[in-house]
Amino acid sequence: MDFALDSHTLELRESLMEFMDSHVHPAESVFAEQLAVLGNRWAWDSVPILGELRDEAQRRGLWNLFLPGEHGAGLTNLQYAPLAEITGHSMHIAPAALNCAAPDTGNMELLAMFGSPEQNQQWLEPLLDGEIRSAFAMTEPDVASSDATNIATRIERDGDDYVINGRKWWITGAMNPNAQILIVMGRSDPSAARHAQHAMVLVPRDTPGLEIQRGMEVFGYDDHSHGGHAELSLTDVRVPTSNLIGGEGHGFAIAQARLGPGRIHHCMRAIGVAERAIELMCQRANQRTAFGRPLAEQGIIRDWIAEARVRVEQLRLLVLKTAWLMDTVGNKGAHTEIQAIKIATPMAVEWILDKAIQIHGAAGLSQDFPLAEAFAAIRTLRFADGPDEVHKNALARSELARHINGDPK
Repeated sequence: MDFALDSHTLELRESLMEFMDSHVHPAESVFAEQLAVLGNRWAWDSVPILGELRDEAQRRGLWNLFLPGEHGAGLTNLQYAPLAEITGHSMHIAPAALNCAAPDTGNMELLAMFGSPEQNQQWLEPLLDGEIRSAFAMTEPDVASSDATNIATRIERDGDDYVINGRKWWITGAMNPNAQILIVMGRSDPSAARHAQHAMVLVPRDTPGLEIQRGMEVFGYDDHSHGGHAELSLTDVRVPTSNLIGGEGHGFAIAQARLGPGRIHHCMRAIGVAERAIELMCQRANQRTAFGRPLAEQGIIRDWIAEARVRVEQLRLLVLKTAWLMDTVGNKGAHTEIQAIKIATPMAVEWILDKAIQIHGAAGLSQDFPLAEAFAAIRTLRFADGPDEVHKNALARSELARHINGDPK
């Protein structure tokens, strides 16, 4: 494996780093101020400074970098990885400025892979242009959604329509009024085989019967700066059968296809979060004195900083290996590594953030630094796209099977 960056990636990386230094980081405080006076805290993409950043990103060719093929920038996973990491240094602004923010990224990938030409013309193209937002409605409050086959929302055919009934929650971005389209997963045939019971349909936001109930909070944060997480209900929601994505019974397989790239994108950005935390740790340690010595000379502080560097370097290599495998043998061939990074990355970055908060003292818990909010987001990542335990169980099952079959990896 050769992880040296190719010339095109190096060019994009240099351009992105300059964009971050000259435009994104200076805009962070402006973004917060403008969002506070906007009047609707959920409509984060209506903030003027973000529009300016998006225009500049497009001008520089830093747009839709996440999406391979004709619809996006045409980058491989290995090429996109170091770029996604850089955006993790400014999680609220940078991904959105490049039109590389979840959940839109996963939804655009899904439509690019499975959407019909008519669906893509109506919804994918405006998403690619950054004109609208979207949401992915999968998890539910009444079942253990870590097992996707538990999803109970009903999608029943009635003539030329599908009628949808159910409840969803933790639907990222759905509080944003600009999230004009929701991809809803539900059960279309309860009598079918376990992994062939579900379907996905496109539900426009203004469809009668779709009600946004409330925004969920994460450790007290409403995450309004990227559209929040909604609880919503669907009561006799009626959409035409042409809104079906793929086919009836294909919902579970489509969900798995969507989650693979999404997991690695989260991990790429999380490494950027860790790098910024290490930067803040070092700055604080060099600036503060306690018990007669600078923090930077305290043995325990040096131990934390050294351990943080080791952990983030290990993570980066594993993520790069996973990206390389996805490019060379496909998502199925990289399944073990995808699970491994989903387990390892949030736990390691959570540890680094915890030590960064500790070095900052009470200030680390405050809004004056990005650490506390980042900690909440990374802790959430241990549930998003499947809890740790699910991935550990599947990973261990694969490992045991290889040894039983006499083919240890």
